[in-house]
Parts: sequence; structure tokens; C-alpha cells
Amino acid sequence: MERNVGGYDRIGRLVIGAVLVIVGVVGYAGMVGLAIGPIPQALAAVVLVVLGLILLVTGYTQQCPINRALGINTLRRS
Repeated sequence: MERNVGGYDRIGRLVIGAVLVIVGVVGYAGMVGLAIGPIPQALAAVVLVVLGLILLVTGYTQQCPINRALGINTLRRS
């Protein structure tokens, strides 16, 4: 798979992914309220952790299948 994530896109994925993982873990521990309506606390925390991990992996590897499907390439080659 060819790299297609770079620049501010990559930085944003790494920063937002790390924040989501931290908030998810803290929420799972019960230190932050994440329950929204009928969604329980633990489920919301796990969803945030999974989304954060996806962003971290796509930012680190610079490969995103959604970008590829949409024809988006934010990686600038010199």
C-alpha cells in the first residue's frame, strides 16, 4: 500500500489520536464522564480508544484506506 498521509494531516492524526486514547482510558477508569444518553460509559470509552488507535496507526504508517478510496493524497513528495 502506498503512503498517502502527510503534512498537517499526519500531525493532526497523531495528536488527535493520542488525545482520544488518553480520554478513552481515563473515561474507562471513571475519571471523566463519557456516557451520552443510552450509550454506557465503558462503551463510549472503548469507542474513543479504538478511534484514537486508528488515527495513530494511520498517522504513523502514513497509509489510510479511506483516503485511498476517496482519491485523497496529502503526502507531498519532493
